[in-house]
Amino acid sequence: MPAMNMIQAVNSAMDTMLARNPDIVIFGEDVGYFGGVFRATEGLQRKYGLERTFDTPIAEAGILGVAVGMGAYGLRPVVEIQFADYIYPALDQLVSEAARLRYRSAGEFISPLTVRVPCGGGIFGGQTHSQSPEGIFTHVCGLKTVIPSNPYDAKGLLISAIEDDDPVLFFEPKRLYNGPFDGHPERPATIWANHPRGEVPEDYYAIPLGKAAIVRPGRDVTVLAYGTMVHVAEAAAAETGIDAEILDLRTLLPLDIDAVVASVSKTGRCVIVHEATRTSGFGAELAALVQEHCFYHLEAPIQRVTGWDTPYPYSLEWHYFPGPGRVGDALRKVMEA
Repeated sequence: MPAMNMIQAVNSAMDTMLARNPDIVIFGEDVGYFGGVFRATEGLQRKYGLERTFDTPIAEAGILGVAVGMGAYGLRPVVEIQFADYIYPALDQLVSEAARLRYRSAGEFISPLTVRVPCGGGIFGGQTHSQSPEGIFTHVCGLKTVIPSNPYDAKGLLISAIEDDDPVLFFEPKRLYNGPFDGHPERPATIWANHPRGEVPEDYYAIPLGKAAIVRPGRDVTVLAYGTMVHVAEAAAAETGIDAEILDLRTLLPLDIDAVVASVSKTGRCVIVHEATRTSGFGAELAALVQEHCFYHLEAPIQRVTGWDTPYPYSLEWHYFPGPGRVGDALRKVMEA
């Protein structure tokens, strides 16, 4: 199997599905001739033509509005929002139209669209290119939310998202697109060396939505994470020496609550890690679910390690970005309780 980074894996997923299904179309800002600002769609227009992969105006509401209509009439659109920060103009189309269409039409119409959304920080994008708004969409009935942490999962999950008959928000952590980042002021080699690339089959395969994965077995504490924070948690566990079990959620909705309950019930402790803002972040929902389902197994209060309740800073990005130091502090705290 070839080794791919996440961009290559995402590209391979779309290439595979364009070849398998003539009803799939890909569009968004600069995704055609240019291949996308991150080159995730590079080469697809040349291979499949202008009608299957094409550029759009800078109009997120229009992009999603067209995608909803296409999906209702038999196509399977895969659209790219260039940065997660730009998705807000399309919120009404996602929430009021795509998410409600199956329910509102009593199943007569579906909305089989996939929205690819590069998200998160770690690349010095500043406040308008670094947001992680996944928690907003987990509040909306009818939307599914997926965030991979490695190239293999990225391809398999994206294929499942494209095949799904409901709208899927597919968040792609920009920090993981190309592998290690050498500009971290503290120990860059140990922090980001955990899975920058991975073996990815060139052919079709799918990973079911709603299934978490244990990426590091452990007995002392469960760490619930997704996306970039899976690698941060791995680094923190290695640096502290704590026997942490790291559960990569992969899909926030539908959530693999059975895997969460099984892990926390085994370890008796829980640390939740995400890059997004703390208040009303998805970690709050996870904490409530763990408290509800695992109360009698808990031996320490649940800890959350998150981004701060501020706009994403540029010059202080690595103080905002949850790192192994902060996660390690939380691991030690639950073990001392």
